Amino acid sequence: LRSITPEWIELLLAPVIKKGFDFVAPLYSRYKYDGTITNSIVYPVTRALYGKRIRQPIGGDFGFSGGLAEFYLNQDVWNTQVARFGIDIWMTTEAVANGFKVCQTFLGAKIHDPKDPASSLSDMLIQVVVTLFNLTEKHSAAWKEIRGSYDIPTFGFRYHVGLEPVKVNVERMLDIFRIGAKELAEIWTDVLGLGDFKEIESLSALSGDRFRFPSGLWTRVIYDYAVAYYKKKMSSEHLIKSLVPLYLGRTASFVMEVEDKDQQGAEEEIEKLCLEFEENKSYLVNNWR
Repeated sequence: LRSITPEWIELLLAPVIKKGFDFVAPLYSRYKYDGTITNSIVYPVTRALYGKRIRQPIGGDFGFSGGLAEFYLNQDVWNTQVARFGIDIWMTTEAVANGFKVCQTFLGAKIHDPKDPASSLSDMLIQVVVTLFNLTEKHSAAWKEIRGSYDIPTFGFRYHVGLEPVKVNVERMLDIFRIGAKELAEIWTDVLGLGDFKEIESLSALSGDRFRFPSGLWTRVIYDYAVAYYKKKMSSEHLIKSLVPLYLGRTASFVMEVEDKDQQGAEEEIEKLCLEFEENKSYLVNNWR
């Protein structure tokens, strides 16, 4: 992380000290191709499940109260994925699901060493999604009745910031997706059902410039994987590894969709995806039962 400033400390702690909040999530400006795990999975799912629009639930920089720190320390999670890349979504979800007072604060730009999703994010994806799905199971009683979402209190002054472009290799992502459609057909059919698998199989035949991964299909993919994880259809790591090519296909589609859009336009596409997850939540609830 190269954009941290001394002011971040005050911005993250002032809501705790002055306003009585327990958990302060970061709110950054990020380049439109950055944060793909957040934008395509973690933000839409967390928002749909718990009804709170915490824009960066795995941001990496948080403020929290002594009471919440004590709560975290009393949880026996230190030999799990939570102690690795799962830590951020665990902190956020436990704060929300256990009724702690949450908010977010604007920190400006998040500028860090960029990671190409096609080459360096698979371990992170697996650990984050395993933690996300474990929490989904643990807190199912808390999220089943929630519908829609609402804004949470937001602090800090919103201002326009310059961002460093992030390079992504769309062709490599599509190649991995197409290989997955061939080699993981049996697993994908088992998890998604024949109808959705056939739709994905037809996507894999599209040429690069025509390729689009529909948001409705993507929400069903993620919800089906959450249910398959809950019902223990196979080993958790084996299951989530099979999600990686699907995630890369969806990410490639998003990159192509927003290629000619500015940051605001890209954010509007993420908002549409979030609404799709909220509208299709009944699909998850019904299959969970």
